[in-house]
Amino acid sequence: MNKKIDLKKYLNTLAEPNRLAILLFLKDGEKCACEIHPKLKLPQNLASHHLKVLKDLDLLKSRRNGTKIFYSRNEEVIKNYQLELTKIII
Repeated sequence: MNKKIDLKKYLNTLAEPNRLAILLFLKDGEKCACEIHPKLKLPQNLASHHLKVLKDLDLLKSRRNGTKIFYSRNEEVIKNYQLELTKIII
């Protein structure tokens, strides 16, 4: 991971219920943005905002296929945050 671990930002990001719901929804694999906002019952623009926040923290990866954007969890980065978190808790 190239970016510095910011546990406060990570925890604040996960504390927002919609962002946590997005990460949980993507646990089963990559999904189109068009699948995410209906599943979470969010307006498209609000879902896009939450996806951007998660992507800015590198918790999500994205790829474009035509006009659709597909999102998936960045498991390596999530694991790094979790490892840093366990260092201060244990």
